[in-house]
Amino acid sequence: MENLDLLIKELCKLPNESGWVEFKHNNCLPQMIGQDISALANSTVLADRNHAYMIWGVDDTTHQIIGTSVRLKNEKKGNQELENWLRYMLSANANFEFQEVEIEGKHIELIIITRAEGVPVTFEKVDYIRSGSYTKKLIEFPTLQAQLWDKLRNSQFEETYSMTGLTDKKVLRLLNYEVYFTLLHIPIPDETELIIHYLLQEGFLAQQDNTLYAITNLGAILLAKNLLEFSRLGRKAIRVVQYDKHNRQTILKEETFNEGYATSLEKAVKYVNTLLPSIEDPKEIQLRTVSTFPLPAIRESIANAVIHQDFYITGAGPVIELFDNRVEVTNPGVPLVDVMRIIDNPPKSRNEKLASIMRRLRMCEELGRGWDRMVISCESMYLPAPRINVYQESTRVSLFSYLDFVNIQTDDRIWSTYLHSCIKYIEGEAMSNSSLRERFGLKTSSSGMVSRLIKEVQGKNLIKPVDPNTAPRYMRYVPIWA
Repeated sequence: MENLDLLIKELCKLPNESGWVEFKHNNCLPQMIGQDISALANSTVLADRNHAYMIWGVDDTTHQIIGTSVRLKNEKKGNQELENWLRYMLSANANFEFQEVEIEGKHIELIIITRAEGVPVTFEKVDYIRSGSYTKKLIEFPTLQAQLWDKLRNSQFEETYSMTGLTDKKVLRLLNYEVYFTLLHIPIPDETELIIHYLLQEGFLAQQDNTLYAITNLGAILLAKNLLEFSRLGRKAIRVVQYDKHNRQTILKEETFNEGYATSLEKAVKYVNTLLPSIEDPKEIQLRTVSTFPLPAIRESIANAVIHQDFYITGAGPVIELFDNRVEVTNPGVPLVDVMRIIDNPPKSRNEKLASIMRRLRMCEELGRGWDRMVISCESMYLPAPRINVYQESTRVSLFSYLDFVNIQTDDRIWSTYLHSCIKYIEGEAMSNSSLRERFGLKTSSSGMVSRLIKEVQGKNLIKPVDPNTAPRYMRYVPIWA
């Protein structure tokens, strides 16, 4: 980490030790360090900070730099190196690093500790907390324990630091800030200070304890010139894979878009559109090619995968897979709303800040309209409705090219009928035999076949008649929950 001397000098200005800073001289008992890492990681959450610090070589009363004889990287617990022993004894979510620096000829050692994420950090399976300048067991403070769990449950991935200790010039080298101003139709400021001001206000940056800057996950995931430069986010790049025919046996093309989503989302959508099969539209006076897939649904499914992914699931990101007969869009994480109410329920996102800024940048639809548009665009082309498959740690949306009604799988017919009833309901209408025939592009002669489908969907307890006493030919239907 760069500029450690600046960091330590800033921390020495604090009036007292706190829940996120502890000064020491030469005391480095392994057991004490393990307990303190747990306590500082947890207390940092309560203090709404991203890092805590244990510093050797600073007087804990006067905060004068006095130097230390401690050398953390040489310390051992038994025959084991101290760092390895600590990582074994601390919980898996403990994130810390040893550092050292010389200041005015005096040696300083420190441990930089990242705030707890998900659950409290424990040492020997016990969680600790700071009470003033003392380390105590968390269980002794039930009020603090409740507050900590509340903050952990509501912590935002977007606010966590992705890269720290940066000068303003390094920030501007790493982030494609120009696209932010372009999408908002704001002239790009001439002065670096003003650019940094905008980035700070949006939460793309934060000013650190050493007066330098940290790029937040929100700033990196949106504006990174290269996500691979941010170690935790490299796998979150949008990936597109095109296969030969209907299975994954042969890859024809593969592309990964490593820029932040403010740039890569539009590039990925355009790339996918160029790979989709198309046909000539004979209805046009001047012949033109049209996609065999609904482009609004393609775009919305990709945007949804980006916005609603679970960033805490490592090693996976949004993937778009193209086959001759379908497009599959997969993202890490499961939906936060009931899939059966995906049309009418108020939307809920685990990444509210990301969703908000992407809407302001007009990269995605207004909140709640995406799935309506997807279903309606599929209906306009007489295609099966988008299929949703939810797995243990991921969600997949499948979009299909045209199929004759008789060749659509039974489950997809039922799902398409149910979603048609949902769309009609939110439009203030009700589904009928006629509207369903029109939805599938069927003639009046198919009304008997459609009636049997409606009966089957009703038997699945997905729809219900508006008035059960109406004559069969005038029967209209709404979703079962209406």
